[in-house]
Order: sequence, then C-alpha cells, then structure tokens
Amino acid sequence: MNEALQAIGFMAALTGILAVVLAIANKRLKVFEDPRIDAVADMLPGNNCGACGEPGCRAFAEKAVAGLISPGDCTPSTPDVRQAIAMYLGVDVGGGEKRVARLHCAGGTNVAVQLGQYQGHQSCRSAAAVGGGTKGCRYGCLGLADCQAVCIFKAIHMGPTGLPIVNFEACTACGDCVDICPKNLFEIVPASHKLIVQCKSELEGDEILALCKVACTACGKCVADAAQGLLTMKDNIPVLNPELLHLQSPEATTRCASGAIVWLEGDQFSADAETEIASSQRLKLERDHVVS
Repeated sequence: MNEALQAIGFMAALTGILAVVLAIANKRLKVFEDPRIDAVADMLPGNNCGACGEPGCRAFAEKAVAGLISPGDCTPSTPDVRQAIAMYLGVDVGGGEKRVARLHCAGGTNVAVQLGQYQGHQSCRSAAAVGGGTKGCRYGCLGLADCQAVCIFKAIHMGPTGLPIVNFEACTACGDCVDICPKNLFEIVPASHKLIVQCKSELEGDEILALCKVACTACGKCVADAAQGLLTMKDNIPVLNPELLHLQSPEATTRCASGAIVWLEGDQFSADAETEIASSQRLKLERDHVVS
C-alpha cells in the first residue's frame, strides 16, 4: 500500500515539476505572432490557389501584415474584401494589374482536322498519352476539359467548337489550367497583353494549314508589321517581348492570312455556337481578300 502511495506521489510530483518547466519554457521561448494575421487570414477567400504568388492564404496574410505585399494582390477576393483588408491594416489597397489565362490555340472542331475519335478516359492527359491525341495538329487543344475541371473558380467552360472559354472577369490567374494542360497551351498574361498568338505549332506553310485553317504559317508578316523588337520568330512562332507591351497595336494582325495572331479585349472565344462555328467561313473570306 505504501509503495503504491509512493508511486502516486512520485508521479504527481514529477507531473508538477514538468508542468512548471513547460510553463517557464513557454514564457521564455514564446514567439510573438501579430494577432492581425489571423484577422486578415479570416477575411481572405481561403482557396489557397497561389494566384498571389504565395503558397496559401495564411502566407499571404503574414506578408500583408508585414507590409511586404498589398491587399490588392489577392485577385480572387472581391474589391470590397480587398478594401476591407486595406482599411484594417491602414494601407493602400495597391495590387498589380489584372492577369488572365490565354490559350495559344484556336483550332476548334470547325477549323482543325481530326484524325480519329478518342474512345478512352475523357481526359486531355489520358488522350495525350495515346499517341498525342487524335487531332491532326499534335500541338493543338484536345478539348476534353481538364482545364475546366481543375478551375475551382468556375472561370472556364468548354465552347461549342471544343475550345475552353476563359471568363475574363472571373479568371484569377491561379495557374491551375497552365499546370494541367498536357500541351502547355495556357499562359498567364497581364490584361494589357492584347496581342495574342493563338497557335503553338512548330510546323509552317501549307503543311500546317492542311491540318488547321487558323494555324500560324511562320510567314513573319506580323513581325514585320509590329513595332521593332516587339515580335521575334522562335520555332516558327512569333513571340512577344513583354518589356515592349506599350508598343503593341492591332496593326500586327492586319496581314495575318490565317488569323493566328489576334488583338484581344475581354473573352478570347465566343460562347455563341453560331458565331464560333461560322468563324471558319469568315476566315476564308478574309484570306481571299488579305493584303499581301
């Protein structure tokens, strides 16, 4: 009996000593955390999408409180939420220019050759694993909606010709569509980047036009018509210099016979079936009257 009491007493004493040690350690080693971090984190959407460049909303809140990032850099938040965070922290809303996902392919079912019908798992990645997919152009969009499925903001839906339509206003530039696309067709660009090449094929001339009516033929006319240095040809595709965005203009698109390079403001493709499907006829008429 005495041994049991001694054991209980020993354990009680040991527990008390350890409790005191932990209390002292907690007081001495405690790292202060600004309570505003929790408050800001609670105001954020909580999507942890990474559109701001941080690994998650908590990391964004930490940097916002530290003054290392602006509330306006959280693009998924509404303007009211960004303003509320700015007022709470006593800073300007700030934030950079809106960015949006653009697709470097316009080869929908109305203009691009299909070599067969894919019968497997309905996923772009699965189709791409089977010989690159059934599209004639091996660089083109497969249209099986992986990007739509992965977009948690519902900013992407598939159009009438099998191309993903990105809602300009709803897109938060999180980059999930960029990561999921097996053809690497999506790019996140500033809203002011209006000169878009809707093709990534490295083929040229009649060889690629036989596969897609709206493909870039690598003729170089857009490079010649654009401001000096704005566009350069790389792997048979015109590439825009992001440092010269202020020099871009629709003039670079005027002599493009296939319509591969376009001037965009707002949504990239039309959700109206009649408008989108009729684009091949319009392009044919435009090619017949293009200035050479």
